[in-house]
Amino acid sequence: MPEISALLHAGLLVADLDRARHFYGNVLGLASCPRPDLPYPGVWYDLGGGQQLHLMNLPNPDAGTPRPVHGGRDRHLALGVREMTALKARLDAAGVAYTASQSGRAALFCRDPDGNTLEFVAVA
Repeated sequence: MPEISALLHAGLLVADLDRARHFYGNVLGLASCPRPDLPYPGVWYDLGGGQQLHLMNLPNPDAGTPRPVHGGRDRHLALGVREMTALKARLDAAGVAYTASQSGRAALFCRDPDGNTLEFVAVA
């Protein structure tokens, strides 16, 4: 049995790299990190602890597929956040809609400009 010990990165498809950079860099405040020369455009973000988020400007095979209203009922990427109030203020200022976790946890869900679901969970 393999001993899986970490999630090293998650990759998301984006249609407009400039729009995605604005969302992830300016709205969420993530810092980009070096990316190898790959045969398609993209940007990588450092999430700390050796973890990264890879945005790939590639065709999305699911484009146009209806998504659930609440992101918690859709495939999603969960990210820890230390200051939930600050995150909410950034999302509000950018006009990004979000919903609270329906489980009662200190978490919220939003979608990026390409419809990818992000969950933000309060961590100490």
